[in-house]
Amino acid sequence: MNWEMLAAFGQLAAVVIGIPSLIYLALQIRAQTQERRQSAVNELTARWGDAMSAFHESREFSAIYVRGVQSFDNLDAVSKTQFSAFFNRNFKNFQAIYFAHRHGMLPDPLWREVERTMTDLIAYLGPQQWWQTRRHWYTEEFAGVVDAMIARGINPTAYSTYV
Repeated sequence: MNWEMLAAFGQLAAVVIGIPSLIYLALQIRAQTQERRQSAVNELTARWGDAMSAFHESREFSAIYVRGVQSFDNLDAVSKTQFSAFFNRNFKNFQAIYFAHRHGMLPDPLWREVERTMTDLIAYLGPQQWWQTRRHWYTEEFAGVVDAMIARGINPTAYSTYV
């Protein structure tokens, strides 16, 4: 056996060992990506649930919310602060969800569901008035998404049977 044959056997052994290792690594990376996506979805779902708890925990806040949806400008200062804090919390979550989607961490069907929720909320006059006071707290990219939703002029129907 000469050196050329030994080199050829060495290369063959490297391929035989290397390819399965690369396949294993690719499978591990794929599994980690799926776990990260699921973790992100779980975190965002928990945040949404926490934010929504304000409705069932406080009748007073629910009343503020119903008035604020109709007109943010007509709320008193304390009510504006509560309404604004609630919407800010939700829209910060929406912004995080938006960027998670943009970076491939959130599947399209889930993003479409969130987008529908955002559209339902921002369709009302009160949230639009609030948005004008707090738009600058968000990234320009996300603000553009919300502005586009408002520009569509969707008929507000999310609470049409409540108010």
